[in-house]
Amino acid sequence: MSSTVGQVIKCKAAVAWEAGKPLVIEEVEVAPPQAMEVRVKILFTSLCHTDVYFWEAKGQTPVFPRILGHEAAGIVESVGEGVTDLQPGDHVLPVFTGECKECDHCKSEESNMCSLLRIDPDRGVMIGDGKARFSINGKPIYHFLGTSTFSEYTVVHVGCLAKINPLAPLETVCVLSCGISTGFGATVNVAKPKKGSSVAVFGLGAVGLAAAEGARVSGASRIIGVDLNSDRFEQAKKFGVTEFVNPKDYDRPVQEVIAEMTGGGVDRSVECTGNINAMISAFECVHDGWGVAVLVGVPHKDDVFKTSPVNFLCERTLKGTFYGNYKPRSDIPGVVEKYMNKEMELEKFITHEVPFSEINKAFDLMLRGEGLRCLIRMEH
Repeated sequence: MSSTVGQVIKCKAAVAWEAGKPLVIEEVEVAPPQAMEVRVKILFTSLCHTDVYFWEAKGQTPVFPRILGHEAAGIVESVGEGVTDLQPGDHVLPVFTGECKECDHCKSEESNMCSLLRIDPDRGVMIGDGKARFSINGKPIYHFLGTSTFSEYTVVHVGCLAKINPLAPLETVCVLSCGISTGFGATVNVAKPKKGSSVAVFGLGAVGLAAAEGARVSGASRIIGVDLNSDRFEQAKKFGVTEFVNPKDYDRPVQEVIAEMTGGGVDRSVECTGNINAMISAFECVHDGWGVAVLVGVPHKDDVFKTSPVNFLCERTLKGTFYGNYKPRSDIPGVVEKYMNKEMELEKFITHEVPFSEINKAFDLMLRGEGLRCLIRMEH
């Protein structure tokens, strides 16, 4: 047993004190895990656009001071009462949504939207007792998405931790805890392209390229990347993208351009921008009779879009997905195995790396739109 079990741990964390201001590395106190909670030593974390979104807090409820971060990998330090399927030393990926295994959603083969632990960006405390496990001088520092991985140690509900193969390199598989699983799963679990089919991917950031990677491993013969930034096209080739369309190069809707390129439309499309115009294009660019479009990107809360019902009557399908339809505890360990068996590639998603003390550089890179994932290496 480690000497820290049952004790408060003092460690470094990057605290967001207010919206849009650089994070500050502070010494925080991390309380021991309570019932159904686990304390995790974070070894690697990476920055996802969702962290930036809630750090800027322009369209969201501001919750500060807060420890952001949700894409990460670590090792269990200690477990709270009632935790049976994890023990100290286990390798885990924390996930922003969960799997309680008891609710109707968890019992359904079709859903991964756990009633108890599904994403709640406004909650800054633990679900068990409504309190934060982080503090500085006795004052609470709030949690983010139940994970708060921008800290050397964090406390997470057991239902939000995927126990993975201890041989998997944590510095690589950490990206599966959020964005890469979201995009990859949207293609392989929801769009399900057949071998030799055509797939259009809207938005070529990390999630879109993960969707493209899903199409590549599914054996799609044409993968059409759609993005307003032509600089992204070169990099996208590594992820199987075969053709590129920049909607700005045309004076007609991009769905018409894609339909022309493909003799009536693509077999599958995956929308990874959250822009409603891209959503309409993604739906309207699929082939009648069998085309399926999948929405991944998160829109503004007041957004609505219009399309003709005839598009559905002509046997096009529109679907949505959350976290690639993966159940965190049941399914993510298997995605790690896919990587271990060389059935998918992950290294190419990690384009930058910084030590934890320079975490603000990762924010700068993302704000400038440079690279895909910036790995943040903890300096224990």
